[in-house]
This record gives sequence, C-alpha cells and structure tokens, in this order.
Amino acid sequence: MSAAAQALPLEQSPWAPRYNPWLIGVVVAMAAFMEVLDTSIANVALPYMAGSLGVSNNDSTWVLTSYLVSNAIVLPISGWLAVTFGRKRFFMACLAIFTVSSILCGLTPSFGLLLVFRALQGAGGGGLQPMAQAIMADTFPPEKRGLAFALYGITAVVAPTIGPTLGGWITFSYSWRWIFLINFPVGLLTLGLVFRLIEDPPYLGRLKSAGVKLDYIGIAFLAIGVGALQIVLDKGQEDDWFGSHFILTLAIVSCICLTSLVIWEWFSKNPIIEVRLFKNFNYLSSNLMMFTLGIMLFSSLVTMPLFLQTLLGYTAELAGLVLSGGGLVLLFAMPIVGQLTTKFQARYIIALGWGSLAIAMYYSTQRLDLLMSFNAASWLRVAQVAGLGFLFVPITLISYVGMPAEKSNAVAGMINFMRNIGSSVGTSMVTTLIDRRSEYHQSVLVGHTTPGNQSFQNLINGSTQLFMHSGMSPPDALHRAYASVYQAVQAQAATLAYIDTFMVLAIGSAIMFLLSFVLRKNDPHGGGAVAAG
Repeated sequence: MSAAAQALPLEQSPWAPRYNPWLIGVVVAMAAFMEVLDTSIANVALPYMAGSLGVSNNDSTWVLTSYLVSNAIVLPISGWLAVTFGRKRFFMACLAIFTVSSILCGLTPSFGLLLVFRALQGAGGGGLQPMAQAIMADTFPPEKRGLAFALYGITAVVAPTIGPTLGGWITFSYSWRWIFLINFPVGLLTLGLVFRLIEDPPYLGRLKSAGVKLDYIGIAFLAIGVGALQIVLDKGQEDDWFGSHFILTLAIVSCICLTSLVIWEWFSKNPIIEVRLFKNFNYLSSNLMMFTLGIMLFSSLVTMPLFLQTLLGYTAELAGLVLSGGGLVLLFAMPIVGQLTTKFQARYIIALGWGSLAIAMYYSTQRLDLLMSFNAASWLRVAQVAGLGFLFVPITLISYVGMPAEKSNAVAGMINFMRNIGSSVGTSMVTTLIDRRSEYHQSVLVGHTTPGNQSFQNLINGSTQLFMHSGMSPPDALHRAYASVYQAVQAQAATLAYIDTFMVLAIGSAIMFLLSFVLRKNDPHGGGAVAAG
C-alpha cells in the first residue's frame, strides 16, 4: 500500500453554510428517514396488496424486490451523480421522484403498474440516504461530525425498527395505500426546505466545471450485476437457491458483471464508482464493518418477530411491541454515542459495540425457548440492539478518516450501499439458516421417536390416555397423541435452528471485534482527521 493511500490529507475548507447546521441536518435526516422507513413499512402489507390487486402472495414479494433492485443500483453511483448534476439538484430530484412515485404507488389500479412505480420510487430513494450523509459531513465541522452522524444514524437504524409496526397499524386501521400516500406531505415539506436551506460547497462547483464523462460500460455492468444480485438475495430461499435455474443464471451473471465492473472502474479515468479508494485499508475495513452491521441489524430484526409469531403465536402488532423497546434504546443511545466520538477514538467505541453485540447474540442462544414471556422477549431485544448503537456512528465517522472533502459524496454512497446489501444478505442468510437447520434438527429428533425408545412410548401412552379422558375414541386419541408429539418435535427443531442462527451472529460479531483494533487512529476532536502517531 502506498504512503499516499495510507495518509490521504483531509481538505480543510473555510466554507460554512449560511444556515444553522442542525437545521440543515434535521431537514436532510427527515428525507432519509422517510426513505429508510419505506424499505420496511410495506412488508406487512404484502398480503393486503395481493388480495386487493388479484395476485398471489408469492408474486406480491416483487413489490419489495423491484424497490430494492433500483435502490441498490443508484446507491453506489450517487456520489458520481452528485458531482455530475450538482448535489443539491440531485438531492431535490431524488426527493421529487420519490414523492411523486409514492403517490402513484398509492393510487395504482394494477399490480404491474405498482411494480413500475415501486422501481421508480426505489431509484429516487437511492440518492436520499447517501446525499443526506454527505451533506451532513460537509455542513458540520470535523469535530462535530460524530454528533451529526448520530442524527443520521437515528434515521438509518431506528426507521427499519418501527417500519413494520407502523405499516401494520396503517394497513389494519385504514388501507395499504396509505403507507405510500403519507409520503406526500412529508416529501413536499422537505422539498421546500431543501430548496431554501441547502447549498453546494465550493469544491462541488469546481468538480462540476471540470466536466464528467458518462461511463456507459460501467453503468451497464453495475445495473445488471447489482440488479441480478438483489434478485438472487431476495428470491433465493423462495426458489431453493441454486436448485433453480433462474437463480443460478442470475448468480453467474451477477458474479461476471460485478467482477468486470471492479476491473473496469479500477482502470477508468472517470469512474462512476471510485473502487481505488479501497486501497485505503481503513476505508476497506469500515465498509466491511458497515456491511456486517447491515447483516446484524436486519438479521435480528427478521429473526425475533419471526420466532415470536411462528412459534409463540404472537400477532404482528404484539411482535412489533417487543421490537419497540429496542428502537427506543437506539433513539436515546445515538446522541450519547455521538458525544463519545468527541472524547474517545472511534475504533475503541466500535470495539465496544461489536463486543456487546457478540455477548448479546450469545446470550440470545441461552435465553431463547418456547416458554419465553413477553417481558423476557422485550429485554432480550433490548440487549440485541444495545451494541448496534455503538457501531453505526463511529463506523460512519471512521470511513472518512484520511479522506479529502471532495470524496465525501463517494464515501457516503458506498458506505450506504454496503449497509443495504448487508441487510439483504442478512435477511436471506437467516431465513435460509432457519429453514435448513430446522430440517437438520428435526431429522435428529425424529430419530428418538421410535417404539423402542421407552421415554417416547411413555409420552405416547400418557397423551393417548389424556385424549381418551377428554372423550375421544382410542384410535382417534392415539392418532392425536402422535400428531401432538410431531408438532412438538417441529417446534423444538425450529427453536434449535433459531439458536444456531444467533450463534452464527455471535461469531460474526466476535470477528468484527478483533478487526476493530486494526482500524486507524482518529483525532476525537478532529472528526475525520488522522491522529498523530
């Protein structure tokens, strides 16, 4: 690694915004919150969309896939688009597209048009997260970046937590169409405030005046590669992964296109994705950590309500209440962590976060059972998310260490892309793990349910007698006894699968804990500045 790659100087610009940075931060965070919320709020409404528009439940999942595909394509090139068209103009265009397409989604008369409008909505939303983060990075002085990213972290981490609960309430109380229509007043207000308050820093004007060439080949590789990857992740488990020719073909296409994209962009003079930034080990490590954070956040977000609803019989609303405690913890933890980044090196806070998360995931393997109470589940969820609060802000902060100011858009685009892809990987990973490990544990447990096993035979005899006393005939009681034992075996096998999943998450967190100590030092009072020594 070259010395230049290891120590990129951070440009110290005298530029400062005309308006209060916190006012600007709240405005752009509001736009990002609206977009992040929309990635999860529609999940619980899929059956209602399917019934209303006359499609199957399996087909309705394309409502999520179409959004995620277009969103994932725009995210990594948002930095290039900001330089090409101007960041404020690009941000406003994304906000306008997102708002208008939300209205169209809410008013759509057919399922086909809904998919088109959702893809358009995802494309518009793809620029909101990274541009909000980049605007904060440039608006706040380096020593206040941690606090600014704490505000942004609330949108990125808390919004997915409350999304399913809010979506369920709106759908049950009104109609699934309102989960899209509520974006209109928020989007319109935010658009007006962005137009009034936001301005581009001088360096963006210089970059734009230098001229940017359109990289058609890079865009083609990106669109096909990322689009295929997102479909593989979203539909893989449903279609039995590589047992499906469709999934196998898309996986091969994605691998070829993304490999070609990296090679092409590495040698391109005007890359749409600045892959050469990955020569900086710190930047590479922070992206890996953000990718893993996306896995951890959405893995636990999917796993807990799935366990509660499928095995403990919780309603969607009750499962949402279990998650709400964790959301409140994150809401209060983010500002505290933002303050800590001004006093301690980011890598130590990151290590604390990964260590806490590893312990919490291991603790989950010990506490998860079929007799878990509502209070126990709620406190377990709080333990699972407590470590996340110590990760998002410092990882985001340390990704800027050593980076010049003109790279802030590219950094923001890539770091958000990695988190979003990580969330897709995490969702696919846990659903596959739970399914496969359930099959394994069921095969092991069934091996003990044989007539030669005295304990099993005693259980069958006792259950048969119990059902006979309730009025059943002996043959019906025996059949019911076998059925109840088989149901118990399935529930126990599934519980063991969830325990295995949390153990995998604990191991992954422990590995990231060790990686934390190889990150570069940063000056706690200098934001993204490299610490001396």
